[in-house]
Amino acid sequence: MDAFGSYDALGLAALVKAGEVTPLELVDTAIERIEAINPQLNAVVQTYYDEARRQAEGVPDGPFKGVPYLMKEVATTWAGVPQTNCSPFFKDNVASADSDIVARIRRAGFILVGSTNAPELGWALTSECDLFGRANNPWCEGISPGGSSGGAASAVASRMVPLAEASDGAGSIRCPASQCGLFGLKPARGRMTVGPVNADFTYGGVFFLCVTRTVRDSAAFLDATAGALPGEPYNTPPPARPWLEEVGADPGRLRVGFTVTAPHGVHEEAVTAVKNTARLLEALGHDVEEHDMAIDIDAAWRAYSQVIVVQMAGWLGDRAEELGRDPTLDDVSATTLATLQRGRAMSAVEHARDVETIRRFSRAIAMDLADYDVFLTPTLTHPPRPFGHWDMSEPDLDRYHAKWTDGSYLFPFNVSGQPAMSMPLHWSADGLPIGVQFVGRPCDEATLIRVAAQVEAAQPWIDRRPPICAWP
Repeated sequence: MDAFGSYDALGLAALVKAGEVTPLELVDTAIERIEAINPQLNAVVQTYYDEARRQAEGVPDGPFKGVPYLMKEVATTWAGVPQTNCSPFFKDNVASADSDIVARIRRAGFILVGSTNAPELGWALTSECDLFGRANNPWCEGISPGGSSGGAASAVASRMVPLAEASDGAGSIRCPASQCGLFGLKPARGRMTVGPVNADFTYGGVFFLCVTRTVRDSAAFLDATAGALPGEPYNTPPPARPWLEEVGADPGRLRVGFTVTAPHGVHEEAVTAVKNTARLLEALGHDVEEHDMAIDIDAAWRAYSQVIVVQMAGWLGDRAEELGRDPTLDDVSATTLATLQRGRAMSAVEHARDVETIRRFSRAIAMDLADYDVFLTPTLTHPPRPFGHWDMSEPDLDRYHAKWTDGSYLFPFNVSGQPAMSMPLHWSADGLPIGVQFVGRPCDEATLIRVAAQVEAAQPWIDRRPPICAWP
């Protein structure tokens, strides 16, 4: 267990299956690591140690048997576990039932040891909230780990656990993966169910998976958790074979496009990251060319953020009705309160127009990139930001949304539903991780996983460790 942090999740599960360690030993090691370094990082905000030790006595024989797991404290419900959405308004809320994905996670053999920090309702590219405080980045003091899955990324990067849940409504898997030096895959639209309580989030714009240190862990997690329930709104075809089998498979000679421009500029470090990756792919035998996307990103963001505002207001209003009162500034941030007020003020006609607009953009984005098997962009247009850059005490919603220009190439693929992943392929001059985003064709995670594994082998990152790290 001294080498716990050197293994990925599948590696730990293999030790369990070989009889070299027990699930309880893995759980106890994860607990020791969380207790040792979480006071510095505040990545884990709820712990379930006694229940985890009980679960370790009888673990399903799944692909991740005995592996300690962290759930994000937003959206997903695990029966009997607090589900606060990182908001004081829900501080006493306890989930009464499992999300369908939780049943799949249990069957895969994971053992829940805690929940991770995030911004209130998951609506920021950082992880700072009034309920739990800020999650810190193990790579640098004072720098955000990204959001909204920042606590998850901080915990995985610092080797508390090898894998943690992440979700993505406008970049929230890929952004923290980039800022913490991890691999983060956002799957295709409709790939993961959000049932049984919910039918959809933001017209297919919200995605669930994880952040990991290896490509194969994300592929195997996708195998274990993907699949729609009958009658869901998106008819996403199943894969031709398990995604884990794509790891190490020859991707063939791919046509790759890339861009290093964005409406509000791209930092030189992000430009270097993409161009170096483009050269690496060319050296690996792929055909690479520059192509700037022909869409109005600002217009797409206005429409998409307005759709999110309406849906968040509807969801928050439903919860307020259950609690018997509307939230005030004592319960939620000024930005969340402004979101509720803006959403309620929007007319059905305005909302319908915004929905039509994002659907047109979805088609336009996919058609613009149709010539490419893989398309490269900066994950973020700027290196990791210091705390306070995204401030949810901002009551002016337009001013708050204008700060999201760092994610100019994140949310478009929430709109289009294409699979996209951030890979840790560059570190800045001052030692901060900077990810490169790879975008696939609609419903084609397989090609992304093949090329990701090829790049991981050519330019490995597994041994890079942040200054705050539980191993060695």
